[in-house]
Amino acid sequence: MPYRILVNDKAQATAWYQQMFGFEIQEEWGPAFAILAKGSDVLWVSGPQTSAAQPMPDGSKPIPGGWNRIVVEVDDLEAVLKNLREAGAIFRNEPVSGPGGTQVLVEDPSGNPVEVFQAR
Repeated sequence: MPYRILVNDKAQATAWYQQMFGFEIQEEWGPAFAILAKGSDVLWVSGPQTSAAQPMPDGSKPIPGGWNRIVVEVDDLEAVLKNLREAGAIFRNEPVSGPGGTQVLVEDPSGNPVEVFQAR
């Protein structure tokens, strides 16, 4: 099942997901939209020009950010965190461990939270 995120800049977000997590472009429709995939994970990246970013009937405008998030599972959380820190990523928290594994929230270039998760 695909997951759609709204971004401020489709090209910047697409490059970030490719560099940080290894997503690959499956389809790209100009400056407005791209479909990225990593294994069975599918991410629709929607810029401000897409229909998904158009105002609602009450005038509210969908924007990036919030707390809903995609989860990117990794095998080596420390290595991924090192790459993210070196790239200047913004973290919402420090890694938190629970019964299932360890997670941390990082923001993509548009402020969307991405949960980076390593299972136990």
